[in-house]
Amino acid sequence: MNGTGDTSAGFTDWLAAHPWITYFLIYVFLVYIYNKVFRVRKLPLLKDLIVYLLIALGAFMLLFFQIGAGLPIVMSLMVAIALMLVVRIRQLAGTLGKKRQ
Repeated sequence: MNGTGDTSAGFTDWLAAHPWITYFLIYVFLVYIYNKVFRVRKLPLLKDLIVYLLIALGAFMLLFFQIGAGLPIVMSLMVAIALMLVVRIRQLAGTLGKKRQ
């Protein structure tokens, strides 16, 4: 770090230096988002395998954008998951508030 307080540049540089860890993080975040947001029902095993294979290919493309183009893909996925957590907490708070009334 250069002392300016820009920690995201240091994190992006670290991710660029460790592409397998970056790929793993992107893949895990994408699978989590898919399962929590887009998955409506349980798919048959072969279709499930195809979906996860396509997610793996998409994660490879996003890895290229993260490392090659310098876009903050991992940070963006982290923000998306944090927003999903906030929504879930608000839903739980609303449910608890209705039970007390």
